[in-house]
Amino acid sequence: MKTAILGAGVSGLALARALVEGGFDPADLHLFEATDAVGGLCRSKTVDGFTYDVAGGHILYSKDAQTAAWMKAAGGGEDAFVESVRNTKIRFGDRFVKYPFENGLGDLPAEANFDCVKGYVEAWRERLASGSAAPADFGAWVRWRFGDGIAAHFMDPYNEKVWKRSLDHLTSDWVAGRVPEAPIDDVLRGAVGISTEGYTHQSRFAYPRRGGFGAITDGLAGPLADRVRLSTPVTRLAREGEDWAVDGERFDCVVVTLSLTDLPGLIEGVPVDVGRAMSELEYNSLASLLVALDRPEHTDLSWVYLPHPEQGPANRITYLSNYSPDNAPDGRSSFLCEVTGRGGEALPGAELTGDVLAGLERAGLLEQGEVLFTDRSDVRQAYVVFDHAYAERRRVSLAWLEENDLFPLGRFARFDYDNSDQCVIKARALAPVLLERTRAGGRS
Repeated sequence: MKTAILGAGVSGLALARALVEGGFDPADLHLFEATDAVGGLCRSKTVDGFTYDVAGGHILYSKDAQTAAWMKAAGGGEDAFVESVRNTKIRFGDRFVKYPFENGLGDLPAEANFDCVKGYVEAWRERLASGSAAPADFGAWVRWRFGDGIAAHFMDPYNEKVWKRSLDHLTSDWVAGRVPEAPIDDVLRGAVGISTEGYTHQSRFAYPRRGGFGAITDGLAGPLADRVRLSTPVTRLAREGEDWAVDGERFDCVVVTLSLTDLPGLIEGVPVDVGRAMSELEYNSLASLLVALDRPEHTDLSWVYLPHPEQGPANRITYLSNYSPDNAPDGRSSFLCEVTGRGGEALPGAELTGDVLAGLERAGLLEQGEVLFTDRSDVRQAYVVFDHAYAERRRVSLAWLEENDLFPLGRFARFDYDNSDQCVIKARALAPVLLERTRAGGRS
């Protein structure tokens, strides 16, 4: 069954590897990749001995141990990874606040601590008394869940910096199941200085020793190198009988990992309403800024959230040289800074770097004289935006693709807020479906 996989990011590569491992003939696989390298959002880049991930800080963590082991095997095996204990903070003025914020209220100045505790208790009491359901608007959900104090001091400014939209423009769907609720006893303990832990599911994570997170996708691609057509953007998908043609070449099966928003311009015959649903899905872009530092070591931090405007445009910095000592030369260290942009709007040019560095200096996280150089990578689509029209637009889009025998896979082909491990899980779940289709003679 001649199969085209459009896109050689983590989803497309994981599917291809899973197919081959399941007995699929590699000669029947054809991966189309628009850029000159594999990896997509999981690519990494090395500049003068400093390695960073081009689409923000990645970690290898999964609730599915089998998936984590499979990804490690692709990246060189257990010994090719560094295991870390997560140490994450929020920068609040001149101090670090424990992450998650509601577990670290005792690190705040006294007035802010009082505001947050009071608001949290009032919100908790109101939920119990009213039995109210979670609000559909994200902004309202924040106050329903955390109260006015945490909203004002952290959640509102941080999320407005990330999403570049009013929080009421977003739904609360994207936080469902992703943000566990801290027991009120833990919040109160934290507020008076008794240590508590939140989000323990990511308390330990792994990262490739060499090559950045892209070592995983490079490893996935290794045995498939002759099946990947680099620098080959897809420009046209058209029906030919029961099959699909990719740029005029006929295939029995087509898996699409390209973004739904781009498909109306590629697929012939998309109905107007479906094309509108696809193209109007909202997303955010991302600029990832490597800051190479003439500093021998960091404090033992994993990443730091920067919620406030005076801290500059970056919403998060990753202490990337703490993930692996090979991410920076000996005696040097690095930050990876993330700045989001509203989808379709260009991020600032050269002045963005200056604004990021100035903000980090005001936050007390670096001194300008420590900066050796910076390097920037931009990603057009990095984050799915859950606006109030999202669910219906996505439903219409995916239904049409599936009805027309196209297989959408990956974060933006399905417009799911999936981390890399979830992309791999879904790719490996699709593989047996396609293998069964092969056994059935091309169609199931």
